[in-house]
Amino acid sequence: MLLDTHGRIARDLRVSLTDRCNLRCTYCMPEEGLRWLARPELLTDDEIVRLVSVAVTELGVTEVRFTGGEPLLRPGLAGIVARCAALAPRPRLSLTSNGIGLARTARALRAAGLDRVNVSLDTLRPAVFRALTRRDRHHDVIAGLDAARTAGLLPVKVNSVLMRGVNDDEAPELLDWALRHGYELRFIEQMPLDAQHGWQRADMVTAAEILEALRARFSLTPEPSTVRGSAPAERWLVDGGPARVGVIASVTRPFCRVCDRTRLTADGQVRACLFAREESDLRTALRSGAGDEEIARLWRTAMWGKKAGAGLDEASFVQPERPMSAIGG
Repeated sequence: MLLDTHGRIARDLRVSLTDRCNLRCTYCMPEEGLRWLARPELLTDDEIVRLVSVAVTELGVTEVRFTGGEPLLRPGLAGIVARCAALAPRPRLSLTSNGIGLARTARALRAAGLDRVNVSLDTLRPAVFRALTRRDRHHDVIAGLDAARTAGLLPVKVNSVLMRGVNDDEAPELLDWALRHGYELRFIEQMPLDAQHGWQRADMVTAAEILEALRARFSLTPEPSTVRGSAPAERWLVDGGPARVGVIASVTRPFCRVCDRTRLTADGQVRACLFAREESDLRTALRSGAGDEEIARLWRTAMWGKKAGAGLDEASFVQPERPMSAIGG
């Protein structure tokens, strides 16, 4: 197992397949983009499957989420999914995407063994989408969501980040839209993971503000904490249920105490925490001929030292050097 000194066991693996993205969201990266990883630095398809196999068969991982950057930009994605779906025991497989490209890939990914998707969509207004992402692709995201639902990648979850003065008035509108289309909406507090290091707590729309805006139109009943488990989202039944809405309050109501995640970057580094400043190199071990037992030992060592919390409220907190696009969600 991937046990740490605080008694937490990591069973949820986030695998970044690429640091590249076809959007330029203002809260993530500058308009000109970033210096992408060179191809030799990236894990190959075989290396990704090998590490996922070690995590599943040797370390007790039961959930695998493919992330980016934008994972749909990874050539051979369907093949990676199919090979991971063939592992025994079979992990649950999901994908976090910006939705661009899902309209043409959702069916193939479902056939390969993908179980569900999370799609990022911060606004229902095309003009606001253009301002936030610096790309005119709102229609592609909407089409991708519809294709994911039609393909059976269920539940389709929608992740939304609200920005003060930009889209912070859209919370009720987004929830109403999600309910009508059968999507599960998750609001996420903006986190200090932007490449520009320009995040300011005062500019962040908090979970409390989001819930206040939603309650102006909907009745929200909190789910029992026992239902939440280690999930990052606190969830509420909407108007008595069964529909639900979630809020991931990583900054104001962190869930570090029950975190069960381990992360693998596109260049083969293990991160024990999203906000960690330390990484453990598995790629070098892989390419040096290490066996599965040695890789598992290195991974266990990396997770054993996981800190109790992200430390966002501590005066000593320093934002990670890598932005979210290079870490994986």
